Amino acid sequence: MSSSLWIDVIGWTGVISLLLAYALVSSRKVQGDSILYQLMNLIGSALLIVNSFHYKAFPSVGVNIMWVGIAAYTMTRVKRAAKA
Repeated sequence: MSSSLWIDVIGWTGVISLLLAYALVSSRKVQGDSILYQLMNLIGSALLIVNSFHYKAFPSVGVNIMWVGIAAYTMTRVKRAAKA
């Protein structure tokens, strides 16, 4: 497979992860601060960073970096609260 095809597969996998996470929280199957939801957001956004950077879509890279940061922060906060 060509490298561009791999980049596209990575990007579409990221999109599926984000949309599935949104569908799960919208249908109240998971909570917005659950580790599963946040992990799906983190992974989906990280994959989209790879895809967007490859295609030089830097605004998308920027928003997905923020999305990864929000997910990581929320997961850290949830884990700390669970320990307390």
